Amino acid sequence: MRKYSIIIPVYNRPDELQELLECLSRQTVRNFEVIIVEDGSRVKADFVVAGYSSRLDIKYFYKENGGQGFARNYGFERAFGDYFILLDSDALIEPDYLAIVDKKLDTDYVDLYGGPDTDHPSFSPIQKAISYSMTSLFTTGGIRGKKNNMGGTFHPRSFNMGLSRKVWEQTGGFLTSRMGEDILFSIAAIRLGFRSALIPEAFIYHKRRTGFVPFFKQLKFFGRARINIGRFYPDELKLVHTFPLLFTLGVCSIPLWLLVYEPFFYLGLIGLGIYVSLLFVDALGKTKNVEVAFLSVAAAFVQLFGYGSGFLQEGWKRIWEKKSHRETGATIEYPS
Repeated sequence: MRKYSIIIPVYNRPDELQELLECLSRQTVRNFEVIIVEDGSRVKADFVVAGYSSRLDIKYFYKENGGQGFARNYGFERAFGDYFILLDSDALIEPDYLAIVDKKLDTDYVDLYGGPDTDHPSFSPIQKAISYSMTSLFTTGGIRGKKNNMGGTFHPRSFNMGLSRKVWEQTGGFLTSRMGEDILFSIAAIRLGFRSALIPEAFIYHKRRTGFVPFFKQLKFFGRARINIGRFYPDELKLVHTFPLLFTLGVCSIPLWLLVYEPFFYLGLIGLGIYVSLLFVDALGKTKNVEVAFLSVAAAFVQLFGYGSGFLQEGWKRIWEKKSHRETGATIEYPS
């Protein structure tokens, strides 16, 4: 029987970890261990882990802060499973999550998989709006949730990722700690010949950020990370990844057209109005909630402006730095 090691890096989130551990304690498949890696937290979760010692095969480790990528490597080195599953601490899963993964691997085995994310009914309106924005086809979100996406081969993300022990042994784990570490890992695995797949039914409820300011900071970091991926794999930086930057520049340029060429100003307003309308109607149809639909429009702009500004910041830096430079992210503060 295949044994799983569920590896969860934690940084100052004991309350969220407790909710995830409660979900894990209710799994219908029981052949798994849980590895908690406390990544230099000021607010530790050791007392939360101790509360589940009788309900889960669980191990707790504390290390100095080095970022989520290296924390996962730390967990790989201490795991006994045949197959590793990576989950973010702000995730919730259904009781049949592991059973779905197990069935998929039994019927159509892959060494690398990813699952989508969605919102939970208990989430706040802003959390639901952010979840919509991060998974919508009207932003960049829809790209990463498809088997054949505009960004190329499906690259599993570490908030909901599975990999065989063989993948870890041949890749050596995460090359970077932050700045696109999960995509870099997926690319490395795929280029070694491992097959990746999306398991649509193996979804998680992803809490993400609870306000637009931290959401903006996070997406700005994601925009910077996309440039960093290009440092390692230049061919992975594609035209589609410039969309948030082009959108940001386009929206910001609309007022200028009033001074330069007035018809373009009105065309810009019309185009923006159409986009906002499509966003609102789509969000309303998916969420069935007017408040969430309005907030979803705001979340989409926060997402695109945040990603676009980060992409521009790191892209400008890339122009002037040595082409041999590779950023591991170990000394960069992640917007937690």
